[in-house]
Amino acid sequence: MSSPQTAPPASSTAAPESPTAARRSRTAAPRSPMAAPPSFLWTRRVFLTLLTGFVLLPVYVMVSSSLKPLEDVTGSFRWLPTDLTIRPYIDIWSTVPLAKYFVNSLVVAGAATVCSVVIAVFAAYAVSRYDFRGKRVFSVTVLSTQMFPGILFLLPLFLIYVNIGNATGIALFGSRGGLILTYLTFSLPFSIWMLIGYFDSVPRDLDEAALVDGCGPLKALFRVVVPAAIPGIVAVAVYAFMTAWGEVLFASVMTNDTTRTLAVGLQGYSTQNDVYWNQIMAASLVVSVPVVAGFLLLQRYLVAGLTAGAVK
Repeated sequence: MSSPQTAPPASSTAAPESPTAARRSRTAAPRSPMAAPPSFLWTRRVFLTLLTGFVLLPVYVMVSSSLKPLEDVTGSFRWLPTDLTIRPYIDIWSTVPLAKYFVNSLVVAGAATVCSVVIAVFAAYAVSRYDFRGKRVFSVTVLSTQMFPGILFLLPLFLIYVNIGNATGIALFGSRGGLILTYLTFSLPFSIWMLIGYFDSVPRDLDEAALVDGCGPLKALFRVVVPAAIPGIVAVAVYAFMTAWGEVLFASVMTNDTTRTLAVGLQGYSTQNDVYWNQIMAASLVVSVPVVAGFLLLQRYLVAGLTAGAVK
């Protein structure tokens, strides 16, 4: 009997896939339903490019103008300066007392920031953790103060400061202390409202655990709640500082030659005979360095503080 004929064994290794077939298989792979369409990606790139140019164009004009002589700035504008000089950055300190204005702004903005943060922490913690009569009215009143423009408070504050000075001899008008109190009137309500939302997002179990361990309310606040609320506190501090640093309306009325801040002192580069545009641009860049540097250093805390409590 003849044995049955067996088929030849199949090759153990498959033939390698050609590059064309591999490219076709990758192309034919289904796209994820969450992936953005190509048209959206290109639209986003174009929009972000235009937005970046729109933001950086004034900065480039400021930098280039600050490195030009005055006659080049007042003449026809050139995108590429031909005669570069750092003389405007040297003259800004002698044309006006910029150093004194810088110190005034630093003291006023720093004191307003510290007072806003300290008062807002206690007020927001009381509203967030305790129930008391008038709690809702207080919260609504604090938030409603942001509805009114600041110019409505200018004349009342001016009259209050003048009358207090005449009655008690305490010089609030034209002093740093009066300007600090003025900035607290519109930075403190927003700081309290922001920290209330952040403290609400901090679990109450932390407070209860601290109380069980023997901590009092104040010790629980400073040892447990405040460390957990650092991003929100930093966001409040940055907001208060930036508001006080660049404020012009109240500083132009509530200050004199001794207590003038940077936002008002920059007007000194404009005289009856000429306007020192190159020095104005140089001084604007110099005074913006502290705010930009602080914002870059605290950016992650600022974003976390502003978004905390939004979703509960």
